[in-house]
Amino acid sequence: MQLLAFPEAATPPALRRQVRALHDEAWPPDGATADGDGDGDQSHHDPALRPVSMLLVDNGTVLAALDILSKPIVHAGRRYRAGGLSTVVTRRAVRGRGHGRRLVAAARETMAGSPPIPDMDLDLDLDLDLDLGIFTCDRPLQSFYESAGWHPLPGTVLVGGTPQAPFPSDRPGFDKVTMADFFSPEARRSRAAFHHTRIALHPGDIDKLW
Repeated sequence: MQLLAFPEAATPPALRRQVRALHDEAWPPDGATADGDGDGDQSHHDPALRPVSMLLVDNGTVLAALDILSKPIVHAGRRYRAGGLSTVVTRRAVRGRGHGRRLVAAARETMAGSPPIPDMDLDLDLDLDLDLGIFTCDRPLQSFYESAGWHPLPGTVLVGGTPQAPFPSDRPGFDKVTMADFFSPEARRSRAAFHHTRIALHPGDIDKLW
């Protein structure tokens, strides 16, 4: 079993097509695929967010996949390099075996700049240089992300979209939890400033809440 990571645009086409098929399996598209051409070879994310794809692969089959997106944010008067998880998915036929948790935990370690996970065959050459990881999940998934090392931020709302067209995680019909971990010394010292607050993430119109 291998844990692979690539800039999204550099993911080998055969693997990328598998990932797109997993996305379609988890979130059935309305008509054409999200990239509009059906081949799964175009970028799914805004390139400005430096998308990195992480894949758990066994004998050429993608078992689980996710993307890491990143951008600078300013919160409480301080600037941070923030990253988040997006499009976390496990192949339906192998769900319940811990593959998704292992991948999400590996992503957290990678984002933190920690050493490779010892029991996996890694092919990683990344330096994301992040202060913190932060993202939202549906409330029923909170315990899953906690089991992979992430922590809920009490009362915290991420404001996605753009300043002109904000997309907050507490909008009507949403039931989201904000999850995070703090990597750099400065971010760890400022942890309390991220509780019970609204954080201007603003990743744009494509990845509204990444």
